[in-house]
Amino acid sequence: MKEAKYKCGLVLSGGGARGFAHLGLLQALNDAGIFPDVISGTSAGALAGVLYADGYTPREILKIMNHGSRLDFMRPAMPREGLLQIGGIIKILTSVLRSKKFSELKVKLYVTATDLNNGKPVYFSEGSLLDPVIASASIPVLFQPVIIDNICYVDGGVLDNLPLRPIEDQCRSLIGSFVNPVGYMDKVTGLINIAERTFMLSMSKEIIEKSKKFDLFVAPPELTGYKILDPEKAEELFRLGYKATKERLKTVDISRFT
Repeated sequence: MKEAKYKCGLVLSGGGARGFAHLGLLQALNDAGIFPDVISGTSAGALAGVLYADGYTPREILKIMNHGSRLDFMRPAMPREGLLQIGGIIKILTSVLRSKKFSELKVKLYVTATDLNNGKPVYFSEGSLLDPVIASASIPVLFQPVIIDNICYVDGGVLDNLPLRPIEDQCRSLIGSFVNPVGYMDKVTGLINIAERTFMLSMSKEIIEKSKKFDLFVAPPELTGYKILDPEKAEELFRLGYKATKERLKTVDISRFT
């Protein structure tokens, strides 16, 4: 049997502002002595993943990304290719990322984006960091697509919201963090809310089957009560992810991840 290339792999889903729960998960893992040596993320998972792989602690990332209201991240745009601008996130990453290329990161990272031209998911792991990460987080309709080498890319969650594929056969153990549970929603009104709900539903497919492939899978059901475009409850989401992970860790043999 071929020896696994990595000891512990971590897969981080998309989910907008719910992605702050990923940071709570990472903190709980680190507190338990678990430090993933390869990460695969999409959208919010790509944002959390790139900063963690760049050497920031979960709490440092929380502070970096929780510096203001959602208007700092998303401002209205002329509705040609996207309703909102993602300039705030670009500004944050440009100012704090110490690594400019995937090869400079402290932890191996795969970032998923959706190739609109060819209709397929693409898993970036080489070259420049910024554009693939922004592309991975560019929710279609809400944000303008990102052009990389003449190809139009949008949020990786459109086709792969839990990007296990790049690392599935490379790891001794696998941890999954899914922050996009889809529960009942009483009122769905307004263009942005409808677009948000539609996108969340499209991203939730195939998750049950994928979840069976992880040695540890964390998907807090309480996250259904949080909007994907509301980063103002970051601390609350962090604590929720931390608590859920601590509880799940009680049910597994931690030594398999260390």
